Amino acid sequence: MPVNRKATATWSGSGKEGSGHITTLSGVLNNTPHSFLTRFVSEDGKAGTNPEELIAAAHASCFTMKLSFVLGNHGFTPDELRCTSEIRMGPVPGGNGIVGIDLTLEAKVPGIDQATFETCTEDAKINCPISQVLKSVPITLNAKLA
Repeated sequence: MPVNRKATATWSGSGKEGSGHITTLSGVLNNTPHSFLTRFVSEDGKAGTNPEELIAAAHASCFTMKLSFVLGNHGFTPDELRCTSEIRMGPVPGGNGIVGIDLTLEAKVPGIDQATFETCTEDAKINCPISQVLKSVPITLNAKLA
């Protein structure tokens, strides 16, 4: 079954002084502001969002959902999967860009052994759709069973 998702972004003005808004079809983001300030200065989110934060959120949510499916295929149901995705920015040819992504997972999975847990987390890291899109940069995973 094909699945299509979309979002719309607007921008007015120069890169540093301009600003824009992001809206998603679901309405979760509805004219959410984004600007140079929200991307590089005011990172607390009070003034809006930024592309890297949205990528981090997409990656953490996709990874945990994929891991839940992988665990289920091995006969396990997680009580909780808590993942933080950190997007690292740095110099790249032509300017600055994403140079790496660090996933940190804390998991509560009743009855699972360490070896099976590691096999499942690696599978999810490699095969979640967002990881597949982002595979041009190194993705690390620090996964711990609680």
